[in-house]
Formats: sequence, structure tokens, C-alpha cells
Amino acid sequence: QVQLVESGGGLVQAGDSLRISCSASGRTFSTNVMGWFRQAPGKERQFVASITRSTGTTYYADSVKGRFTISRDNAKNTVYLQMNSLKPEDTAVYYCAGRLAAASDWNYWGQGTQVTVSS
Repeated sequence: QVQLVESGGGLVQAGDSLRISCSASGRTFSTNVMGWFRQAPGKERQFVASITRSTGTTYYADSVKGRFTISRDNAKNTVYLQMNSLKPEDTAVYYCAGRLAAASDWNYWGQGTQVTVSS
């Protein structure tokens, strides 16, 4: 099993920056691909960004491209999401997720961290 724990969420103002982290433990070799998702109240969970351990390949949702950056420290088994130029519509619970490969299901999820952006 893999355990994912997010941290770093909080309340910020529009235009501010925030970095959230996801620490993985357990069978971390099962999480070659790590990602961030978010869910706003009353809305479905949506993909934000992902990164592949072996290649460093990243993908972003169009809504965050150019503002958010995903990175990972393999030695620390930690994934980061640097969020710049935050907007009120970025307000959501942000979840860390992991999967073995790009074609696999997202099998591992963290408990989420709240990010609130005030206008």
C-alpha cells in the first residue's frame, strides 16, 4: 500500500502564491506517476497536473497552465504543486494521487488539503 499525505493548504488572496506538498510512504515504487486533483463545492473532482518519476514528463489542465508548476523530489518521495497568480476559482480541496503508469487507474489518494483564494 501507499500512503499519501498533503500539506500546505490555506487561505490566500487573489494574486498570491502558495505551495502544497504531498509526501508518499509505503510501496512508493507503485506511484511512478503522481498527480494533483481538485474539487470545489458542488463540482466534480478535476485533474490539475501530473508528473512521471522516470521521465519528469508533466501535464497540466488548461485552466492552470502557465500558473501552476508540479515537481517532485524522488529522494524525499514528495511531490509539490507551486501555485502562482491564484484566482478565487482555484478555491477547492486539493488531492494528491498516485498510479503505477500513465495507463493505470489512480489507485492511491491523499485526504486532501483546502486551498481558499479570497477576492
